[in-house]
Amino acid sequence: MRVDGKAMRTIWAARDGVVGILDQARLPHELVIVELTTAAEVAHAIRSMQVRGAPLIGAAAAYGVALAMRIAPSDAALDDSVALLGATRPTAVNLRWALGRVRAALLGREPSERARFAWRLAAEIADEDVAINTAIGVHGLALIRQIAAARTTPVTREHPLQVLTHCNAGWLATVDVGTATAPLYAAFDAGVPLHVWVDETRPRNQGASLTAWELGRHGVPHTVIADNTGGHLMQHGRVDLCIVGSDRTTATGDVANKIGTYLKALAARDNGVPFYVALPSPTIDWSLSDGVAEIPIEERAASEVTHVSGRLEDGRVATVQVTPDGSGVANPGFDVTPARLVTGLITERGIAAASRAGLVALFPEHAAERERGHGAR
Repeated sequence: MRVDGKAMRTIWAARDGVVGILDQARLPHELVIVELTTAAEVAHAIRSMQVRGAPLIGAAAAYGVALAMRIAPSDAALDDSVALLGATRPTAVNLRWALGRVRAALLGREPSERARFAWRLAAEIADEDVAINTAIGVHGLALIRQIAAARTTPVTREHPLQVLTHCNAGWLATVDVGTATAPLYAAFDAGVPLHVWVDETRPRNQGASLTAWELGRHGVPHTVIADNTGGHLMQHGRVDLCIVGSDRTTATGDVANKIGTYLKALAARDNGVPFYVALPSPTIDWSLSDGVAEIPIEERAASEVTHVSGRLEDGRVATVQVTPDGSGVANPGFDVTPARLVTGLITERGIAAASRAGLVALFPEHAAERERGHGAR
């Protein structure tokens, strides 16, 4: 994607032994590039959300293992780096997927070959993410055209297609292009008139600070709204389509995404608004059947709720407390939207029904995997 006319990715091999990232904790007020040289630095970047979003976390973890192999390519060092990086974020399955893939590939190679091969494999994982997200955009564009054509009021620049999204599932959450935003960018670039309602996404405000920033840099019309506004807009016919991302999707179509997604899905169902989830296939956890019961939900720091950061009138960025001293805080990072509330899943292979049968139809190589928990839906 482009930032002020310059093509950028969220993570890249800056030079031999150095990984460059956009520090997303500094957005939208500062565009800062950070260089990482050790697995510990990558782990800190993931944990502190300098890099965030399920696909990007997976790619970053792969680079983290590659950096570790440059220092010590032994089996022990490999397992230590995988354990260190795997403990950073428990909900996003891409992290486990990427680490498992890299570890399995490196165990079959001589230690002297591991550093070079791991570096190449991390770059391959990053490029695969871009290709997957681009394909999601192609399938999502077809869906957007279909919904626009079916709308009672013709879609024009004066009356654009109205899309609501939650959190940031844009190119900042991936290596490039994005998941939920991939169809939006594809539609915008194809000349489809559209406007995006951007949930602020408390408590970390990824919608207000990240989604709005990247949409604005690309020129996509958008409006930031408080998280509690979406239902009101749907009641008044001001949302044609919801598209969100996913950090983990069960084999039966349940979706774990940023906290608040479930409430948007409930409002969409009550108002007859199509609710789609855009996800790359590495986000699918084929071992799970019941998302509410089985997906681990990350409990994040209380300070994310008690404090907010923003830019002062003099340009300085400051953090202030917004809650009373002594008040307790709960801060689950994600919730689970049951498959029954999901209209469809937009993947790189097409759009699937949110069910085991729907997903297996697109990914038949997983048909033989045994069902667990509550079984097929």
